[in-house]
Amino acid sequence: MAYKDLHHFIKALEETGELDVIHEEVSSELEITEIADRVSKAHGNALLFKNVKNSKYPVLINAMGSYKRMSMGLGAKQLDDIGAEIANYLDLSNYLSIKKLIKSIPRMFRLLHVFPIKSKFRGSCQQVIERDVNLDTLPVLKCWPEDAGRFITLPLIFTKDRYSKQQNVGMYRMQILDQTTTGMHWHKHKDGSEIFKGYAADNTRMPVSVALGCDPAITYAATAPMPKMIDEMMLAGWLRKSNVKMVKCITNDIYVPSSAEIVLEGYVDPSEDLVLEGPFGDHTGYYSLADYYPKFHVTCITHRKNAIYPATIVGKPPMEDCYMAKATERLFLPVLRMQMPELVDLNLPLEGVFHNCAIVSIRNKYPGCARKVMSSIWGMGQMMYTKLIVVVDETIDVQNLKEVRDAVLSNVQGRESLILSEGPLDALDHSSDKALYGSRLGVDCTVTNKVKDNKVTNTYQILTINKDRPYKGIDTAVEFLNHNSDKFVIVVDDDVDKNDLSTVMWKVFNNIDAKRDITVIDNKIGIDATKKWREEGLTRDWPNDIKMSDEIKKMVDERWDSYGIGENN
Repeated sequence: MAYKDLHHFIKALEETGELDVIHEEVSSELEITEIADRVSKAHGNALLFKNVKNSKYPVLINAMGSYKRMSMGLGAKQLDDIGAEIANYLDLSNYLSIKKLIKSIPRMFRLLHVFPIKSKFRGSCQQVIERDVNLDTLPVLKCWPEDAGRFITLPLIFTKDRYSKQQNVGMYRMQILDQTTTGMHWHKHKDGSEIFKGYAADNTRMPVSVALGCDPAITYAATAPMPKMIDEMMLAGWLRKSNVKMVKCITNDIYVPSSAEIVLEGYVDPSEDLVLEGPFGDHTGYYSLADYYPKFHVTCITHRKNAIYPATIVGKPPMEDCYMAKATERLFLPVLRMQMPELVDLNLPLEGVFHNCAIVSIRNKYPGCARKVMSSIWGMGQMMYTKLIVVVDETIDVQNLKEVRDAVLSNVQGRESLILSEGPLDALDHSSDKALYGSRLGVDCTVTNKVKDNKVTNTYQILTINKDRPYKGIDTAVEFLNHNSDKFVIVVDDDVDKNDLSTVMWKVFNNIDAKRDITVIDNKIGIDATKKWREEGLTRDWPNDIKMSDEIKKMVDERWDSYGIGENN
């Protein structure tokens, strides 16, 4: 079903028992984060905080933080149902006969919903117009103790190309700098940054508007890896089965969804100096380092009379953004299959925080098929950031990590199964020696005709060390491989519980540069997933793990019963 707005979705969550309403007063500084993080890790409900200190706006968080709620938000029972619908559109055999064309008519009619409708009237997001801007009235979260300040974490940032006049929407965090300005954190690889360059070329102010609190299909569409020339609101309309109604902003010529809860209107001036933004506890589970970004000036705030402020927190998985990433995995799998006929299925494990690991199964029809698929993935849009690609045969269920593990242990044959590729990395990757560029690893786990090495056992070991000198991690791996027959050894810092395999793999996906941190000895593979030192080749600081302060943890412990989470409220 299509949700008219965020209120409509909240009502659906409440009716299905997917929402906890908290009436107790809470603070937007760290307290909401600690509560939401606990609930997210426990696979709990969406949370609506009705009484946020020093703000009139309720806060909704974790609204799409489960497979069920993510599917609900996109109008489906499960995400694969949407993927199957997309596959039907892409299947040319559906249009090769009159009978099949007739059967496709309902599917074609759905395409009428993709085109956004520009209204001549004001929308519900403009019921209240505030030209005297004060961002401090919004319950913007300070998410983690080492954050540089308060961050808007679920913004839909609408921009317009300087020349084509085509609109784009993306989701980039925004640090509150003062009552009227924020940072605009668009990475070098993002469309927002590319559009900004067009305005900077002739030193023209860039209009920007930020919508907060749209229905889940619109919010998801802002995160989807769409080509720049396709308006994300078209995807939102198709998902909603209802055209997105857009209204012109009050102080600029950007159009935003009429049903948004809150809209921040303003501009970015390319002639201004960049501002220092960050650090910020990011979706990798680490603090992204401070850097310089453009400043966004807010000239007007509009909102509904009963507006709700949407937020999300990111950090060590599982978190709400993981499920948004899984939606992208399932929705765009048919597109990947169309471009790679060998591809059977794809899993972006939560521990891989979207861009750090992809597990794919293939029809292994010819020699080098796995390598061909790896190269295709690395050459495809945002998939170019994938640090680790694990390829298994079609008989392996990539969603079953035990099956994947067994395939890795059984079929990997030392160096011959490893493919190194250097190329662009996500701006949030911290493990490579240089920013934005480093090594990517492909692991061919398909069945081969190689003779098993009887000196190597299909087993693995995880070692923890107190790293007190450079290269101790890789040296420990080498020493172990020289004296043991296990096929793999993984070395992590001693603050990691080696029995917590989810955390161990999260460290592996985040902390290695394959060229630097993997060693192969006699067909046995060592992986150094420890924190790296400057003396090991790094040209920048290594970020801290995201952790909540003991003070906030204790306070939330003491107040937990008063929140009423899990009760009928």
